[in-house]
This record gives sequence, C-alpha cells and structure tokens, in this order.
Amino acid sequence: MQKKFYLSSTDKKIAGVCGGIGEYFNIDSLLVRVAFLVLVFGFGSGIIAYIVLWLLAPTK
Repeated sequence: MQKKFYLSSTDKKIAGVCGGIGEYFNIDSLLVRVAFLVLVFGFGSGIIAYIVLWLLAPTK
C-alpha cells in the first residue's frame, strides 16, 4: 500500500498541513508544529514551506 500526503481534515489548526504531516509519518502533530515554529523563528523558511504545502497538497 502506497502512502500519500493529504491535508488533515480532523487535526488542523489553520489548514491541516501539520496534522497531515503527522498522519503521514505517524508522529504527533504537536512535534510537527514545533518544528515549523523553529523554522519560522530560526530561519524564516517555515512560513514559505507551510504556504507551499497548503496550496499544493490535496485534501482527503
């Protein structure tokens, strides 16, 4: 069975990107959210990555 990345419809705060990544990798979405915050405040690339994933990822 092939896994596919989708935006989460059940575990979402803004668009479901972090929840979808958490479901895909079978990890807690809180860890993904913290990683995105580190990218946003540490490097500034988290916002761009989040928006790109939001626009390109399909919904379930």
